[in-house]
Amino acid sequence: MSSIAPIAPTALSARRRWAGLVFISVAVALIIVDSTIINVAIPSIIVDLGITSTQVQWVQESYTLVFAALLLVFGTLADRFGRRRILMLGVIVFATASVFAAFSPSGDLLILARLIQGVGGAMVLPTTLSIINATFRGRDRGIAFAIWGSTIGGMVAVGPLLGGWLTTYFSWRWAFGINVPLGIIIITGVLIFVVESRDAGKPRRIDVVGAILSVITSASLVFGLIEGRTYGWGLTNNAPTVGDWTWPYSVSIIPFVFLLTIISGITFIAWGRYRQRAGQTTLLAFSLFAIPSFRNGNIAAMIVSLGEFGIILSLPLWLQNVLGYDALQTGFVLLALALGSFVASGLLGAFGNKTSPETIVRVGILAEIIGVAGLGIVITAEATWLVVVPFLFVYGIGVGLATAQLTGVVLKDVPVAQSGQGSGTSSTARQIGAALGIAVLGTVLFTAVDASLEAKLSSVPGLPAQTRTQIVDAVVSSAGAAIPALEAQNPAVADAAREAFSDATRYSAFAAAGFLALGFLATLRLSGTAPHHDHREEDAVDQNVTAAQTSGELV
Repeated sequence: MSSIAPIAPTALSARRRWAGLVFISVAVALIIVDSTIINVAIPSIIVDLGITSTQVQWVQESYTLVFAALLLVFGTLADRFGRRRILMLGVIVFATASVFAAFSPSGDLLILARLIQGVGGAMVLPTTLSIINATFRGRDRGIAFAIWGSTIGGMVAVGPLLGGWLTTYFSWRWAFGINVPLGIIIITGVLIFVVESRDAGKPRRIDVVGAILSVITSASLVFGLIEGRTYGWGLTNNAPTVGDWTWPYSVSIIPFVFLLTIISGITFIAWGRYRQRAGQTTLLAFSLFAIPSFRNGNIAAMIVSLGEFGIILSLPLWLQNVLGYDALQTGFVLLALALGSFVASGLLGAFGNKTSPETIVRVGILAEIIGVAGLGIVITAEATWLVVVPFLFVYGIGVGLATAQLTGVVLKDVPVAQSGQGSGTSSTARQIGAALGIAVLGTVLFTAVDASLEAKLSSVPGLPAQTRTQIVDAVVSSAGAAIPALEAQNPAVADAAREAFSDATRYSAFAAAGFLALGFLATLRLSGTAPHHDHREEDAVDQNVTAAQTSGELV
């Protein structure tokens, strides 16, 4: 960092920092909205492109998987080459991939576009956190983190509403096309108001081996969880084929995939610790895990994200395919989640300074558990939005409280010089949790639909076994989109399908509540007391950061 004499911050520099935060928050909103906006558009995509239920999961998962796998890499690159630079490059990649997604003629090409979007998103998220960590200090940093976290909480629900409006009145393709003008606005604002920052001192070499191992670990884990029901968890029931080659063994490929996950994961940790002992840079800042707030906060964040994002996959499918709502109506129902998150922001403003962040996180997770478990109780084939909205509202309050404060808890003791690695690790924990949530709860959903519908159809008179199998396959492979068409053919079969899909959605909600309960238990290890450190050093850093921000020379 440049050696600059301390200068008192001017009103202009303060306004510039907060104006910059607005565009940083819009950048966060861009990638979070895109991860949720697709939910309400999925039924239309299924009809338009003819994708299967497995492809439905991959449309969601391809984005999240690449996102999670590359967060650590780009967090480190941002520290080295400039956080603002990587942020803008990420927005450009994301917006470009959105154009390809909007014009995708098939499910496979849409999945490919989502993969590229994940690369752009992985550039954006850790750099926004790192910029906040490097730009704001003291009380202002806490407020900035709260705004950043509340943006995520609110956009989780605003995304479905926006996606519902675009899908209903225009096309699901506009759910991706809207990212282009937003990207232009973000780049313009960041260039004007956000000051460049990077690590001081000698540039660090990138841990390429660690990056490859982290990608293999996360990719194989999520692949196994999603494809297990397709290829078989133990024995092969649908051999994978690549070109002219077909899996030749009776044992499924999935156990071998999970074995690869374990081996690559252990190797990643061993390799990272070896490099750390040798004084070399590592992809994952293993030394940061000695900080209790960082270690325990990341564990809690990963588990909580697993429960939070998984339910967002199943709920829009149930609302549209079982209750018969269109995409816009589904978006309005999910708006209750956003309203709850905004209410949480008001509660943080009123009580945030009177209660420890750790306590707020626990209260938030408890609210999430109540909301998700309540959804599991009230979801039936005859339910209406009136019984769903109150629990979504409570859930939204929990998301707003927990997400905003948990980020600050995780990074509160991380040195600024390691903010890129720290924020990258924090974001990776969340995204791995989200990816696992979509994979695990999606598998719970579709497996339960299969079993429940098979059982219910066995009691429908006059249905041969082969016909039952065809109906079950149609409902599961279409992720429920085939249910409305069954009404005209056989109302009794359609009723059974709606009940089965409702049962499966309920099981998915209870599973999400269970993971949130585990997350709550993990937060009990969070301490409200920060470890002792040299405040004189922190004050010196604050002075230099303030001076650099004032002169526009933070490099």
